Amino acid sequence: MTSVGLQIPAGLSFESWEKAGRQLSGILDSSAWWLGDWLVFGKKNYADRYQRVIRVAGLRYQTLRNYAWVARRFDLSRRRSKLTFQHHAEVASLPVEEQDRLLDQAEKSTWTTKQLRSAMRRGRARDSGERALVPVSSSLVLPNTKVVRWRAAADYVGLEFDRWVWSMLDRAAEEVLHEDEEPSLAS
Repeated sequence: MTSVGLQIPAGLSFESWEKAGRQLSGILDSSAWWLGDWLVFGKKNYADRYQRVIRVAGLRYQTLRNYAWVARRFDLSRRRSKLTFQHHAEVASLPVEEQDRLLDQAEKSTWTTKQLRSAMRRGRARDSGERALVPVSSSLVLPNTKVVRWRAAADYVGLEFDRWVWSMLDRAAEEVLHEDEEPSLAS
């Protein structure tokens, strides 16, 4: 292994190749948690030097912000080791009880993140009778370039567009209403 690649021996068995893939996937998933926890710790303990170190880390601002946000939403005791970071990210904007219920079900049923998203959509459809949607305005006009960019971001993280928009608005509201808990990565 190097910082730019993985050299795989020519005669590697399928079983060894498969095991290596599982290990690499585990490292990738764990690193999201590790970076999130690192960011939360840094913000709490080194607020005066935090911004400079974040810039030096060389990772995308929004990626780091997402890692920290999810890490803050799940104490170590609530994280499911049998589920991925992305499973947790999918439910992070929900109330704690709902997060736990969905993650328990995902773990029990060995759901992929796509299956978890489907279950969430089914739940929203079922709940729609209880929680009616409220029109915000009679017309909301947005620049096409913004909508295209937002749709690309939603696609990138694997969320439906409306779910992504709601999630981002929830995050913005949380940041404004609980500024002291939100790690600010902006300069």
